[in-house]
Amino acid sequence: MAYVGQIDPNQIIGSKPRFFYGLRRTDAGDLYIQKIDTIYATDTAFINNAGDQTQNYLLLDEGVDFFEGRDVYHNIVYPNLNYEQYRWDEVSINYYIDSAGELVARINQTYSYPASNQA
Repeated sequence: MAYVGQIDPNQIIGSKPRFFYGLRRTDAGDLYIQKIDTIYATDTAFINNAGDQTQNYLLLDEGVDFFEGRDVYHNIVYPNLNYEQYRWDEVSINYYIDSAGELVARINQTYSYPASNQA
């Protein structure tokens, strides 16, 4: 693979996944996905919300996915955890809802989100 005018990102981050995707749901049922590009120091994510530290999730490990933020009865397992699910990927994925109401994953392509859809 050729790289013109830039450094191969794999040379910087090695074989670790570059993108972090965190999924959270509000009490009203709204879903939010946060995408973090670990190559940029300005992209940040807060894993735990403020609160009692005994209710924090402490097992975050780079490259390890997590899907157990709710139990079988849909109750939150870790009260301070900001993301009920998160995953890591080497691929840049932009998620959006199209005009037909379908969830679309745009892989390695940019997408300009309307200002009203950003949280």
